[in-house]
Amino acid sequence: MKEAGGEERGGEALFEDRDFPSDDTSLFCDRSTPIAGLQGEITWRRPQEISQSPALFHDKTSLCQAKQGLLGDCWFLCACTFLLKNKQLLNKVLPPEQPQWDDSRYRGSFQFCFWQQGHWTEVTIDDRLPCIDSTLCFSRCQSPAAFWVALLEKAYAKLHGSYERLWAGKVSEALVDLTGGLAERWSLGVAEEEEEQRPERDSDQVSRRSLDLNLLYPVKEECAVSCSTHSSPGGASELGQYHALNVMEWVEVQRVSGSKVLLLRIRNPWGRSCWGGAWIGSGSGWSSVDPVCASELQARVAEGEFWLDETEFLSQFDDVTVGYPISEGGQLKSLYTGNLLTHNQQLAGRWTEGHSAGGSRNSGSYSSNPKFWLKVCGRGEVLVSLLQHRKRRTADRCPLEDGKNTAHQHYQAIALHMWKVEKRRFHLSRMLNKPPCASTHCHAFEREVVLRQQQLEPGYYLLIPSTYQPGAEARFLIRAFSSSATSLSALKSPAPTLPVETDGEWETSYFRGSWVEGKTAGGSRNFLSHRQNPRFPFTVCDESAVTAGDNVRITLHQRRPDADLHPIGFHIYKYPEGESEPTLAGDEDPAASCVPHCHTQDVSLACRLSPGGYAVVPSTYRPDCSANFTLSLARRIHRKVVKSQESLGRAIQEISHISVMQS
Repeated sequence: MKEAGGEERGGEALFEDRDFPSDDTSLFCDRSTPIAGLQGEITWRRPQEISQSPALFHDKTSLCQAKQGLLGDCWFLCACTFLLKNKQLLNKVLPPEQPQWDDSRYRGSFQFCFWQQGHWTEVTIDDRLPCIDSTLCFSRCQSPAAFWVALLEKAYAKLHGSYERLWAGKVSEALVDLTGGLAERWSLGVAEEEEEQRPERDSDQVSRRSLDLNLLYPVKEECAVSCSTHSSPGGASELGQYHALNVMEWVEVQRVSGSKVLLLRIRNPWGRSCWGGAWIGSGSGWSSVDPVCASELQARVAEGEFWLDETEFLSQFDDVTVGYPISEGGQLKSLYTGNLLTHNQQLAGRWTEGHSAGGSRNSGSYSSNPKFWLKVCGRGEVLVSLLQHRKRRTADRCPLEDGKNTAHQHYQAIALHMWKVEKRRFHLSRMLNKPPCASTHCHAFEREVVLRQQQLEPGYYLLIPSTYQPGAEARFLIRAFSSSATSLSALKSPAPTLPVETDGEWETSYFRGSWVEGKTAGGSRNFLSHRQNPRFPFTVCDESAVTAGDNVRITLHQRRPDADLHPIGFHIYKYPEGESEPTLAGDEDPAASCVPHCHTQDVSLACRLSPGGYAVVPSTYRPDCSANFTLSLARRIHRKVVKSQESLGRAIQEISHISVMQS
């Protein structure tokens, strides 16, 4: 085999990924983690250069387990372990039948799939892996000839932008990325009452339900369970500041004395035992149970695994992450009942400052948050999750703030509240003054929060996702899983309303138009193409009887979902004397403007214009942003009231607009 740049197989060059090259740009982000010390020591090798007989998997499952290297991604490796319990998921993440190293079709590339913001995303990599002295320096399998973990880790690093980006994270996030399902975190050792007293703005640690493994018995063989520590406990002194481990199983064992003890088998991604308690090897705990039972349990321990009892477990770990089971058909199962949640839907949304980022229920602007309808057609179990997009710079691969890996940096504090609505037409402010029927309890700096109702009665429910701080912007995804039929929909923003007038007679016209890429989507006045935008002419008459004050009111409404709004605004130009329309050569000043452009459904302006001819020019901020819009134009007029028997209850449709006359 030739060296890098000239490797061949069957006469064809092996694939080299130019988007994630074998150099420092793929390894490091800002060199803020301990792996920065490896700079200059890492070489990149393909599996056939590392092992004489490389394969994706080993025949023995225990030798396929992940073993952590020099990268602090134990959280990701704990999620990888779950894939070995579910072949259907494993085949989803790592599509089968890909040519391996002993196949004539092998060309040096592999494809993986990760669930990202509601969709499965394919990631293709080459199989050059970071090594030190011909040995993998990051994650690997227990068998040195198995490479599925190292390749999956590289694909996940590419998805995040670099290997260094995988240093520190949450098991719950990796589980969702690898399954498309849900995960919950349970607290250990901290009373729920204490957590409830923490200020929401400081809620790094979410108020989570206390551990009760009995709840998981219906699905104990199917769910993913991991535990983590955030400090250095006495018995597990090697664990350091943060470390995540897998709970492989838990069993209730009867002692010789007749009492029972709960034992948990723990796997350390480091591939070695890090515990010296009563149930290690020939520890004192085993003498208290039947020797046959003790021998059987000890025989289950593979490399890197150890047993401990419930008391030790609760004293050594801070929280537990539980991943929801996924059926062979790809459907989510309830953690608490084992029921299949056969119905699922999702909708995207966005909090936008000044429009839909209303903040928590403490804020007077809470009602401006995005709103969703959940229609429950039959009594059943319902789970609703709120998942926010990670805050990240798009200009480069570096983190937002000096490489500090904190929840505050990457996520807003979010929550989800739900109200039962008797009728779809209701008074919003009165509804929001009542306590919600269910909620995620508090705002938390988490990527995803889950609202669970084991039995939800049929009917309509109003869902409102919110950030803690008003004005905090983020994109999000609402997901609903249920055992009975449900329907999830966004609460549509109302159309622009007619102005409520008490100061004379007004005539209101509606114009419909479109910004079309390459034609009529000219953008703002910052661009020469501004003159291409649609124009809507109107006239202001000289009416001496009209009193002083505003005589024109305009509202521009874009017809797009809240999650995908353009920044919009408009200018009003006056016709020069002797011309039939404004020239818009680029240097004329508007007679009036509704700016700056805003990410909102509607922008409005009320002004007084002198008599003459005008044109409204609506625009998006940037050119080539396609959208449909409605423009409402209300002009104050002087007209002698004529009494008539004609009913004006029906609008009069005209060719270009709808006119409504009020007397």
